[in-house]
Amino acid sequence: MTHPHRLLPDRVSLFLDVDGTLAQIRPRPEDVGPDVRRNTLLRRVARAVDGRLAILSGRTIPEVDYILDNAVRAVAGVHGLERRDTEGERRDYLITDEVRQALDQAILVLNALAEQKRGVLIEAKGKSVGVHYRLNPEAEDMVLTITQNIAQNSPLSLQRGDRVAELRAPGPDKGDALRAFMNEVPFEGRMPVFVGDDLTDEHAFRAAVELGGFGVLVGPERETLARYNLPNVAAVLDWLEDGVAHHA
Repeated sequence: MTHPHRLLPDRVSLFLDVDGTLAQIRPRPEDVGPDVRRNTLLRRVARAVDGRLAILSGRTIPEVDYILDNAVRAVAGVHGLERRDTEGERRDYLITDEVRQALDQAILVLNALAEQKRGVLIEAKGKSVGVHYRLNPEAEDMVLTITQNIAQNSPLSLQRGDRVAELRAPGPDKGDALRAFMNEVPFEGRMPVFVGDDLTDEHAFRAAVELGGFGVLVGPERETLARYNLPNVAAVLDWLEDGVAHHA
C-alpha cells in the first residue's frame, strides 16, 4: 500500500475516524481528550472543504464533541447508530425495548467480568457496550467467549476491534452513515474519502469505494478495502495539514 496523494479539498467529501486516526489510542477511553493543534487543524479542514467534513466514530456524539472541541458539526457516533447532520439535526436509530433489555442484561454480565479480571474496562454507550482489554490482553479469550455467547443468545451484534469487543444494537454501521451523508448537502456530488484504522472501519471503506472514492488505512498494513496507508496519527495530521496549506 502507498501513501495517499495530497488531499484536494475542492474535490472530496472527507470522513474521519477519531481513535487511532485523529487521536492516539489510550489504555482507557476516557484518557483521550481535546488537543489544540488537532482541533484547530480540523476547523481549517472544514473551511477548506466547504463543510464537507464528517466524523464517523465508535464513540457517542457528546464524546466526539468533547474530544474535538466541537470542531466538526457532522458526526456519526456509536458506529452509525447515532448521527447528526451539518445543520445540527439528530437522526439517531431507534432501538426496541427488546434490544434495550438485552443491553441492560449484557452490561450486568460484563460488569461482573470486569470485577473478576483486572484491567478489563466496560464502556456503556446507550446503544452499545464495549469491553476493552488493552490493559489485560490475556483476558481476550474470556472476553470473546462471553461476548460471543451473549450475541448468540440475544438480538445484539458482536463487533470486534483493536483490543475491544463491542455488543451493539442491530442497525446502521459506519458505511451506512457515510452513504447517508453522501445523499445530503453539502457532501453529495463529491468523491468520498474515509480515513480510519480499525476493523470496524471496513464498512466505511467499502462504502467509499462503492461511491467512487477510496479509503486510507491508518497503522500497520493488513488485509483491507482501503487503497492507501498512513503509518500513524501524526502522519494523518501532517497529511491534512499539507492539503490545507496547499489549498490556501
